[in-house]
Amino acid sequence: MVQETTRFLSYICPHCMQSVIVERDLFSLAAAPARIKCPCGKSELLVEFLPNRVQLRVPCLFCGREHTVSCSSRSFVRERALAFSCAASGLDCCYVGEEGPVYAATARLEQAVDKLGADAAAQGAFLDEILMEEILSELRDIAAREGVSCSCGSKSWTFQVNFSSVDLICQDCGGRLRLPAATAGDLDDLCCQTTLQIHGKDEV
Repeated sequence: MVQETTRFLSYICPHCMQSVIVERDLFSLAAAPARIKCPCGKSELLVEFLPNRVQLRVPCLFCGREHTVSCSSRSFVRERALAFSCAASGLDCCYVGEEGPVYAATARLEQAVDKLGADAAAQGAFLDEILMEEILSELRDIAAREGVSCSCGSKSWTFQVNFSSVDLICQDCGGRLRLPAATAGDLDDLCCQTTLQIHGKDEV
């Protein structure tokens, strides 16, 4: 297996609303903090390698603030795709990973942004209430088959419903798995799953 030597990073600029997707060499990212600027010049994503972790400072389109998030160096280097979310909205604000998954995830986020703009006047409890009902129904079916577990070995879990996502939370280790609930594609993805595994806290 060939080890990837580059990472694709993406976010949506909160000022010009355009997606920023760049490819960066892992060696250069590890050597010094990287500032990934939007062409409009009004926002930037900061990536910094720390001992055993990678920290990112992400401008957020949804809440207007910057989020400081982190993951293990191993996950940053090896995962096909990592998603970092805005706690206030439940929507993703940054992706890191391989080219295909990052471009696909960013395209879906753009759809969610378009829907959010179109539905702004409604101000409902969820981004799409019908879609959320279907997501929760599918989740209930998976749970009824005892298809939800945590990588720590626990099968005790609860969930939290957000504006455009559902968080599955392990009751033993506190690990979380976020299920997007913003587009029809999110529902299609969930319908393809027979089991769901929460990522234990020791994995991140």
